[in-house]
Amino acid sequence: MAESESGADKSEEPTEKRLRESREEGQIARSRELSTLVVVMSGVIALMIYGGDLASALVDLMRGCLSISRDTLMDTGSMALLLLKAGTMAIKALAPILAVLLAASIVGNIALGGWMFSTKTMVPKFGRMNPGPGLARMFSKKSVIELVKALAKFSITLMVGIVVLSNDRNDLLALSGQPLETALGHAVEVLGNSALWMASGLILIAAVDVPFQLWDNKQKLMMTKQEIKDEYKDSEGKPEVKGKIRQMQRQMAERRMMQAVPEADVVITNPTHFAVALKYDPTKGTAPVVLAKGGDFLALKIREIAQEHKVLLMESPALARSVYYSTEVDQEIPAGLYLAVAQVLAYVYQLKQFRSGKGKRPTPLPDLPIPPDLRRDE
Repeated sequence: MAESESGADKSEEPTEKRLRESREEGQIARSRELSTLVVVMSGVIALMIYGGDLASALVDLMRGCLSISRDTLMDTGSMALLLLKAGTMAIKALAPILAVLLAASIVGNIALGGWMFSTKTMVPKFGRMNPGPGLARMFSKKSVIELVKALAKFSITLMVGIVVLSNDRNDLLALSGQPLETALGHAVEVLGNSALWMASGLILIAAVDVPFQLWDNKQKLMMTKQEIKDEYKDSEGKPEVKGKIRQMQRQMAERRMMQAVPEADVVITNPTHFAVALKYDPTKGTAPVVLAKGGDFLALKIREIAQEHKVLLMESPALARSVYYSTEVDQEIPAGLYLAVAQVLAYVYQLKQFRSGKGKRPTPLPDLPIPPDLRRDE
């Protein structure tokens, strides 16, 4: 049991049911590093595309806010309108970049694991308030891995930042001697290029984190042999229960079959081991149908019911075996047995006519023609 809880013997691949339930519970592979990479790279690219417009908007905003007349300053109503105008300009300038960041945050989260909405993750779990498991999680293997990733991300970003800022040092120093509009546009360009190089350092972290998250999530879903057996029992039912259900279904089918025996035209017997009840409806224009069939004890019950309801019993071992093995209940007999069964039904009809005083006694049937592929020996 201890091994099972520690996962030491979880050597079996997760079943489809396990995968489906884990997804419903919100347990899927997610990579924060991939989400961060997508958001940062998208923001940087948006800054490089819309940076010029943003710089122009900032210039207009600063010019409008810093060139205020004395009358406007003394009028509180005018100041409110000025503030509203400045806010509107800022929102319009930032709207394209914010829209890109919003789309990137959605794409970055569903890039690994796909879209998922689970209400089970919203249910409060009071067990998480227990400080004991919380401390254990703080010093767990996963926490150590997250710490290593954070240090690696910081180190890579720091090194890339130092290299980029060193290369752009002259451009940054030159900003102080440029006109305001030129300096703002140049600053946005330098900022975009620097941020792009620094964000590119996150690619390495994401390239390592994504395979790790996929592997780690699969390890959590691995199952023991006993878990697979228990799941099979839960989904398919316990063997004893399934056996009891099959027995009840068989008994119900036998009862329905016995109720149909009185409607048969003839019951062909082996004479003791097999019995098949046949019915032919000329109005439907189809082949004769097997209403009931059985062997040994069931064959005896069929014969008893047939005798009770005066259904003709006819011994034909070869035909009885052939029909028994080739046709299921409520199915038509195969084409290969049409001729043999037709001779039997004709004999039954003539015998009924004779017994009612309307015809001659029929001659005994000759050997019935049974095709070799349908013939069954004892």
